[in-house]
Amino acid sequence: MLLGLKASTDQRQIRDRLQYHPDVFEFHLTENDFTEAGWSHFVQMAALVQSQVPTVVFHHPMRFRGQRNELAMNPTKYPTRYDFLMTSSVKLMNFAKKANATALIHGGYRVDTPGDYAGWTDVGKAQDVALARMIAFAQEAPGHVVFENSMSPIFRYGDPTFEDRLLRWHLPLAYDTSHTFIVLHGDNDRLMASLAHLKPLIQHYHLVDSMGQTHDSLPLGRGRIDWARVLPLLNQNASRIYEIGLKDQFDCREMIESHHYLESVAKRLAATKHPA
Repeated sequence: MLLGLKASTDQRQIRDRLQYHPDVFEFHLTENDFTEAGWSHFVQMAALVQSQVPTVVFHHPMRFRGQRNELAMNPTKYPTRYDFLMTSSVKLMNFAKKANATALIHGGYRVDTPGDYAGWTDVGKAQDVALARMIAFAQEAPGHVVFENSMSPIFRYGDPTFEDRLLRWHLPLAYDTSHTFIVLHGDNDRLMASLAHLKPLIQHYHLVDSMGQTHDSLPLGRGRIDWARVLPLLNQNASRIYEIGLKDQFDCREMIESHHYLESVAKRLAATKHPA
């Protein structure tokens, strides 16, 4: 049972996570980590973590100057943000290749303005742009980049037809369980269908519970996701972290509690499969 934890580049957060000897560590990066001083610090922290953790993931910044870094960004409408998106993505992927790590880039975030899909008026166009950039990035950094689902119609899981497009392109994916569950309005059956459908492509999981209505980022067992059904559907070759909303960013106890919960689920499943 892999233990995966997440932190910023703050050394106090990192020390808190490393005391549990995780198998997987994910850095949550911000635009400040791409300044000259920020990048130098990040490289040092990455080396520190990689000296102790076998699998490391770098989460691309969610925002630039307060606005979301949408992968499908229309460069004509958002030239400055588009430039940051592309240059930072390439820089992160190149570093991931050099460090033998994985860069995680979101396929989408959230539509705040009706009719504006990352600067496009049509969601289908935005999807095409996002997928084209994913294909190019996957070719740029094969084996070192994954793309995460959101609740945005630009890039979300749960629609078998859209998932078929991802399968046709053999895209390397990250799977956030809560994002899909919320998109599907708390439907466990459809969540399981999506997990099974995309399983061959999934290289990294964000395991997080939810009530299925809002982005609540709950510890495992505190929401409505049926983890006894999820666990057998996970790609065992993929890495995973617990992406839980923490009360204190310097204390990851909710992540550790989630790990213990999943271990208890695994034990119950094993006991049912092989009764004494």
